[in-house]
Amino acid sequence: MTLDRIDRQILSLLQEDGRMTNVELAERVGLTAPPCLRRVRALEQAGVIRGYHAECDPAQLGFPITVFAMVSLRSQAEQDLAAFEGHVAAIPEVRECHMLNGEIDFILKIVAADLESFQRILTTKLTSAPNVASVKSSLTIRTSKSQVGVPIG
Repeated sequence: MTLDRIDRQILSLLQEDGRMTNVELAERVGLTAPPCLRRVRALEQAGVIRGYHAECDPAQLGFPITVFAMVSLRSQAEQDLAAFEGHVAAIPEVRECHMLNGEIDFILKIVAADLESFQRILTTKLTSAPNVASVKSSLTIRTSKSQVGVPIG
């Protein structure tokens, strides 16, 4: 899908505020409501817009601890990689899982209620998982930037 200037404006505005009404969005990009809605629907159908979400504060929901875990596997065969991905997909506290190039196979973003909860996740769900060779973790001290989406020029 080729994106024009208006499509990019729509995407930028929706990344800032996904609850914006179609009428407000249309006004901001200089369209009337019906063609603006058609563009949004086309962006959704093309998969450019994958969904709409509320950004929640983890600490206020009982998850003040954020840890990044670097996981190395014993085998990088596709079936072993897929098995690990399936395993972590079933752990609700694992919020992100990224396969990496290099010494570390995966980096996971994990939230926890406290350090004891994280330790329990680490020992009962990660280090004991099949094919896991090692897990190195780093506790987040503070987050200075957390921005959703991608830069749209």
